[in-house]
Amino acid sequence: MSLFRRSADIGAFVDPYRPPPNSSRLGATGTGSALRVSAVWACLRLRADLISTLPVDVFRTVEDRSVEVPKPSMMINPAAGTLWNEWLYATQLDLDRYGNAFGTIVARDGAGRPAQIELSDASEWSVRRTVGGPVEYRHRGQLVTTADVWHERQFVVAGLPVGLSPIAYAAYSVQHNLSAQQFALTWFDSGASPAGTLKNKAKIIEADHAATMKERFRVATQNRDIFVTGSDWEYTPAASAASDAKFLDSIRATSSDICRFFGVPGDVIDVASDAKSAVTYANVTQRNLQLLTLNLGPAITRRELAFSARLVAAPRFVKFNVEALLRMDAKSKVELIASSITTRIMTPDEGRALLDRAPLTGADYDQFETLFGATKPTPGSKTGATP
Repeated sequence: MSLFRRSADIGAFVDPYRPPPNSSRLGATGTGSALRVSAVWACLRLRADLISTLPVDVFRTVEDRSVEVPKPSMMINPAAGTLWNEWLYATQLDLDRYGNAFGTIVARDGAGRPAQIELSDASEWSVRRTVGGPVEYRHRGQLVTTADVWHERQFVVAGLPVGLSPIAYAAYSVQHNLSAQQFALTWFDSGASPAGTLKNKAKIIEADHAATMKERFRVATQNRDIFVTGSDWEYTPAASAASDAKFLDSIRATSSDICRFFGVPGDVIDVASDAKSAVTYANVTQRNLQLLTLNLGPAITRRELAFSARLVAAPRFVKFNVEALLRMDAKSKVELIASSITTRIMTPDEGRALLDRAPLTGADYDQFETLFGATKPTPGSKTGATP
């Protein structure tokens, strides 16, 4: 038996972090559940905050050099009334919650690439793939043309056209207490339970009648409208069926475990570390370098590749400016720039630009020469540094 059914609906994406109906906001299982929700939110917020606020640029390769070019309209006004950083935050949040981010392409540029993408919650989408057939997307039950769907994914496994959430992927990987096969199978099947039950209390109905009532009910309620029928029908909403919560409960996951699932160091969200295994850093820059290299780097690279493939034309490519995350203190920054100028890696004007200062003028150089004996650079000099 294959791990995933290829001839049936993969199913709707269930929000694993939304509290179940008729339960407190902190969850129905007390202090342990509240702690888990706190750690999950901290991990989601940190990743989305950092990635969505990184500067993003578009480059073109010219004679083995990367030259910055204007951004496409999609990276300036990605959706009506939505800023680029807001769009990035929303998609990163869904990628980390569900393993997938979905949207509908509502405008295209002259080359047919997306110019505007209206996002929607991943829990509103379902995906279907039949044997030998294409992938089908449905939004709130309505079939959407595949070419009009924006779909990003992470934590993928072979044979599945969607990504897994970090918790689902962890369950798939470790096979602890729950069958990984069954878990992955039911994860995309409304969280291992139906969305609800519509029951006729008076009689047993035939299959064709049941299908008719199901469709009438779905059409009436998909926009939160009121469903009206006879007195012999009763609808019961399903209780929470978050499979990942079952997995976390089965392994008695702690905040440290959740940090590992989401790829977030515990100390950056104030989760206590084991004193025997704690790692210390000389400065904030080194700490952020570890966070970028081991935790955020792969997610950033995946998004760069997706944007480069679908939003710009080759040989253009999209790059996040990760150096913004490696902010240094003022002294270290000035020392690094001075060293780069001395070794002719950058010019003085480029170094001043990094400090948000205007290029030096001839009068400035004359003043420096008077004060320090510096020599004014000759026209055409590549570095502007004192010979």
